[in-house]
Amino acid sequence: MVLENMRVPAKNMIVESGQGFKLAMKTLDGGRIGVGAQGLGIAEGAFEIAKEYLKTREQFGKPLYRNQYLAFKMAELEMEIEAAKLMLYKAATYKQEGKPYSLPATKAKYLCTEAAMHVTTEAVQMLGGNGYMKEYHVERMMRDAKITQIYEGTNEIQKLIVSGAIFR
Repeated sequence: MVLENMRVPAKNMIVESGQGFKLAMKTLDGGRIGVGAQGLGIAEGAFEIAKEYLKTREQFGKPLYRNQYLAFKMAELEMEIEAAKLMLYKAATYKQEGKPYSLPATKAKYLCTEAAMHVTTEAVQMLGGNGYMKEYHVERMMRDAKITQIYEGTNEIQKLIVSGAIFR
């Protein structure tokens, strides 16, 4: 839709003239918290599937989680998820309390969606060939995780925002 020479009556304006960009950016900040939560949920779901798989699948007469490499990998993933969750909670708390939350929202979106992509990729790997089977869901979760890195501003844009704040 293209509107040219359009006049909006003052009573129909949602913000003062010239303030539309600020409103759009504020809307993005709130959306970034939501996308971060989506990414976090994907990461947690894939983690749980991988955990159950490692507990029930046996190789060489013992469950896969007894393999130290896999157990340590799960420990790393759990800590990554927890760190992302804390940043997400910080952003949501700042928003709820009326504090400036643009930067925490940006960091939360980045950390949660990066965790989603990493955890789902590792879950597919840990499940081996089963990781590609639809009944295990991690292959779908990996695709779902990828899009969270793209919308509400790509993760490269999130790094641009954070680096700008560092050197402001």
